Amino acid sequence: MSILGAHMSIAGGYFRAVEAAASEGCDCVQIFTKNNNQWRAKPLVNEDIERFSETLTRLGITHPISHDSYLINLASPEAILWKKSVDALVVELDRASRLQIPYVVAHPGAYTSSSEAAGIKQIARGIDEVHRQTKKLSAEILLETTAGQGSNLGWQFEQLGAILEKVKNPDIVGICFDTCHVFAAGYAMEAEKEYRATMQKLDRAVGLKKVLAFHLNDSKTPLGSRVDRHENIGKGHLGLAPFRHLVNDRRFKKIPMYLETPKGPRGNSTWDKANLRALRKLIER
Repeated sequence: MSILGAHMSIAGGYFRAVEAAASEGCDCVQIFTKNNNQWRAKPLVNEDIERFSETLTRLGITHPISHDSYLINLASPEAILWKKSVDALVVELDRASRLQIPYVVAHPGAYTSSSEAAGIKQIARGIDEVHRQTKKLSAEILLETTAGQGSNLGWQFEQLGAILEKVKNPDIVGICFDTCHVFAAGYAMEAEKEYRATMQKLDRAVGLKKVLAFHLNDSKTPLGSRVDRHENIGKGHLGLAPFRHLVNDRRFKKIPMYLETPKGPRGNSTWDKANLRALRKLIER
């Protein structure tokens, strides 16, 4: 049985995200540990940590994971932004570790005015510096597959493989596979043969054992569009077939999968419940 959940808001406290996950029928939950569109972070106090942990245990929600700030860009050729990004990712790992969250999902970054090769080198250098500063922390980085908008890296599996090859300690870096992003990047998954071929490419480039989380999102844009727009499960260009292949893939039975689909009017999360129901109907007993 797949481990299915969703990204939830921490408005009102971290524990509120866990309560929301439980109310929508989730097995697991993803959160931001701070405002994702700001550099600064409100101090994390012991009460936050204790209530989050207690609520996870009480409600039976497992595999908490966090996503880093959208402002972070380890691929940046600008020294000031690169350092700011490194410092911010250190904070993200510190907060996750204190909340006993094992992984922080991070977009690799955009090379902007430099080049793909230079961007990959910068990302690896950034990860190495983050690792140097966080040796005593438990949380680890998961690089997310991207759609490839603009100069964003990570849309080709080989780019992720190149980053891992350059990182000094690749054993503590994993991958988060986003279905919408992979599809928008040009990897077909509708026919079972296409799905198997895509997974073989991923296995050759980074290794399937590196995949430690999934983001389950349909796509508002077509195959190879290189545009990142999430849609509800089965309502976009992906359709249901790729999700059927994924939730029944025994290799990923123990890997948590998180929805990042639209929440509905005014943040009403009832669409999560419908998306989870759609996914669970695809699971073959």
